Amino acid sequence: MNHVVQDAWGLETWDTETISATIDELWALRRAMHERAAQLEPWLVKVDPALRPSALNLAHYLALRAVDLRALQDRLAWMGVSSLGRAETHVLANVDKVLGILHRLAGRPWQTLSHEEPIGFTRGPALLTQHAAELFGTAPARRAVRIMVTLPSEAAHDEALVARLVDAGMDIARINCAHDEAPQWRAMAESVRRHATWAGREVRVLMDLGGPKLRTGAVADAPAVVKLQPERDAWGRVTQAARLGLRPSGSQVEVTGAPVCLGVDAGWLARLEVGARINLTDARTSTRRLEVIERQGDGVLLHCEQTAYLTNQVCLRLHQRGQDVYKAWLTDIPPQPGQLHLKRGDLVHVVADGIGRDATVGKKSKVARPAVIACTLPEALAKVRKGEHIWFDDGRIGGVVRRAGAKRLEVQITEARDSGERLAADKGINLPDTHLDLPALTSKDLQDLEVVATCADMVGMSFAQSADDVLALRARLIELGAPQLGLILKIETSRGFEHLPELLLAAMTGPCAGVMIARGDLAVECGYERLAEVQEEILWACEAAHLPVVWATQVLETLAKTGLPSRAEITDAAMGGRAECVMLNKGPHIVLAMQTLDDILTRMQSHQLKKRSLLRALAAWDLPARRKKLKPVRDELSPMVG
Repeated sequence: MNHVVQDAWGLETWDTETISATIDELWALRRAMHERAAQLEPWLVKVDPALRPSALNLAHYLALRAVDLRALQDRLAWMGVSSLGRAETHVLANVDKVLGILHRLAGRPWQTLSHEEPIGFTRGPALLTQHAAELFGTAPARRAVRIMVTLPSEAAHDEALVARLVDAGMDIARINCAHDEAPQWRAMAESVRRHATWAGREVRVLMDLGGPKLRTGAVADAPAVVKLQPERDAWGRVTQAARLGLRPSGSQVEVTGAPVCLGVDAGWLARLEVGARINLTDARTSTRRLEVIERQGDGVLLHCEQTAYLTNQVCLRLHQRGQDVYKAWLTDIPPQPGQLHLKRGDLVHVVADGIGRDATVGKKSKVARPAVIACTLPEALAKVRKGEHIWFDDGRIGGVVRRAGAKRLEVQITEARDSGERLAADKGINLPDTHLDLPALTSKDLQDLEVVATCADMVGMSFAQSADDVLALRARLIELGAPQLGLILKIETSRGFEHLPELLLAAMTGPCAGVMIARGDLAVECGYERLAEVQEEILWACEAAHLPVVWATQVLETLAKTGLPSRAEITDAAMGGRAECVMLNKGPHIVLAMQTLDDILTRMQSHQLKKRSLLRALAAWDLPARRKKLKPVRDELSPMVG
C-alpha cells in the first residue's frame, strides 16, 4: 500500500487510509496493554505501593512486546513520529503520544489520556535513576554507572588491599558467601565501611548467597612436588638461575627473592653460610647442586642452574672439604590441588559423593577405569536423563550423559580443546536440558542470611527461578528484621530467564530491588549464540520495570588477571555502560581494571544511554579541532625531522 498520494500539482500528500489503519492498530495495542494489566492485577496489588506504577509499566511493556511490531515501526518512522523503539520506561505514554500526533495528521479530534498513564516521558527515566540510587547508592560525580568489585579472601585481613579498592573508585563491594565463612565476611564488610568512611564516600556491601549451585566435589591431591626451573635463552643458556628459600621446618619466615620457601631442620640450616654448596638427588633421581647466595636471619636464599623436582623425600647434603658431611630432609612441601585431565571421547563418572580421581589403568587387566568426580548437590543426579547435556567449569568442558542413575552419571566428553582440559574441585556444573526443581534457598543460605541481615546493604539471590523463591527470601528477611535490605536477583538459568516477569514482580513486593545478569552460567544454560539477545531482553524488561541492572561475569577479566586486556573485552566493558552497575571479579591487577573501566564508562556515557545513541558533536572529524589537537605532537616531532 502506498503511504502517499499526489495532488493536482504532483506534490505528495498524506495517505489518510494508511494513517487511519495505523491509528486502529495502535488502539488495539493500547487495549492489549490494559488487558495484560488486568491479568496481572493479583500480582500488581502485592507490589510495594512506591513501585506499583513501575510494575504497571512493566505489564504494558509485556503486552507491547507480545507482537511483532517491525512493520508498524517502519510505517511510524516513515511518518516522522516515534517508532516506539525507546518506549521502555513509559510505554503507554509513548503510544498515546504517537496516537495524538496521528489523530491530528488525520484531522481527527484528540483528548489527552495522561490520566490513564502510570508513567510519563520524564518520570520514567527519573524513576530508574531513583531506584538505582536507592539500591546502589548515589552515583559518582563523573559517571552514572557504578563499579562493583568481588572481594578476594585476602580482603578479610589485608587492610591495604581494601583501601586501594576504595580509593580506586569501588562503589559496591561484593562478598561471595559460596566461599570463606561468617567471620571473614564480617571482617570484609567492616573493613570496607571503615575505609569508605575515611575516604569520605559511600561504598555499599552486597553479599551473594551461594544458592543451589552444582559444583564439582573434592579431587584427590596431586603429589607434593616443587619444580625449580631456571630461565634460558633461545640457545638453552641459563639467563636466570632458579631460586629457592629455606627456613626452619614449620616456620613462616619469608625469604626475600625466593618464589618458593621450603622447610628444613633448623640446626642443619644454621650451618649454612654464603657460598655453601648443597648436593641432592631429586625426584627423578637426577643429581643437582644448590648454592647459598644470601643469608637472611633464620633463612637462606639459594640458586640452582638446573631443573630440579623436589619432594619431602629429597635429602639435602651439605658439601664441605670435598665430601657431603651433613644431611637434612626437605619438609613443608604442600600437596598440589588435584585435577582431572579430560579429552574428547573420554568417559567420566559423576557420582553422588566421594573423592574425585583421574582415569587409571588396572595393573592386571590393563583396562582403563574412567575418571570420577563428585557433585555437591547429589539430589540433582536423579533428575538427569540419558542424552542430556552437561557442562563443567563455565562451559569449558562439555559432555553428553550416556547412562543415568540416581547416584551415578556416565558422561562422554564431547567438547574440549585438542590437548584436553583440566577439571579441578569447586568448578560449576550446568545441566541446561534438565529440569531441576530445587529450592533457590538452601539450608546453608538460610543460616547465612542471619549474617547478611546484620552486615550487608544488599543480598544477592543466586539461581532464582520462580516467584515463590523470591517471596520466600522476602519473608525470611522480614523474620530477621531486615525488610529494607536491597534484593538483587541473579539471572543465571534458562528457567530464571523464562520466568523473568514474575521474578521482577515478586522482587517488587519489597522496597528495593535489582537484577544481575550472571552471564557465565547464563551463556552455558542458554547457549553462547543466544547470550547476546538474552542479555538485551533482560535489560529491556528491567528498564520497563525501572529496576537497575548489574552487568556481570568476565568483564575485563584478562586485564584483571594479566594486566593486559583483549580488544573484545574493552568493547564488552563499553556495552556494560547500558546497565546501572558493572561487576569486576578479583585478580592481581584489579585496581588497573577498575581504572580502565572507570575511563571507559565515563567516555561512553556521552555517547550512549541505555540503547539510545546520543548524538554528541564528533570533534574527531572537525578539521580545526584536529589541527589544534595534533599541533603539540608535531611540535614534539619537529626537532626529530630533518
